[in-house]
Amino acid sequence: MELIKAEESQIPTLVRISKEAFDSDVKVGAKEAGGPPGYASYEWHVKMMQQGHLFAAVEENKIIGGAILFHDEQNASLMYVGRIFVDPSLFHRGYGLMLMNKLEQIHSEITIWQLETPIWNMRTNNFYKKLGYSEKFRDHESVYYQKVI
Repeated sequence: MELIKAEESQIPTLVRISKEAFDSDVKVGAKEAGGPPGYASYEWHVKMMQQGHLFAAVEENKIIGGAILFHDEQNASLMYVGRIFVDPSLFHRGYGLMLMNKLEQIHSEITIWQLETPIWNMRTNNFYKKLGYSEKFRDHESVYYQKVI
């Protein structure tokens, strides 16, 4: 798998995959189809691409998922994973794990990784714990995780 800065020609595919991936959360506890802000918006993904936050996960010239990353402006060693998403047809094949590992490889200067995920989503909570993330705190909607390398 390769992780590259997204290009505008990739946006329609990334939006489709994002929408399908987040909408599939109804199978793991979401009350209805939906996702984080902008998850199904072409314009939002273009904005993320223009700002340098959107990445495409590509395998054998096929987009299989994506990621939104934010560098912390105050701490150069801190990265916030805004979201990752994998094509649901590829769930349970290790692509999420490969994507997260690739993020760490291409950003080897980052020593602190942070993210959040909904409390109700046991799939993502278990996934991030498996990757070595520790719970920092939680509120009534989300669990906030951190991984120190």
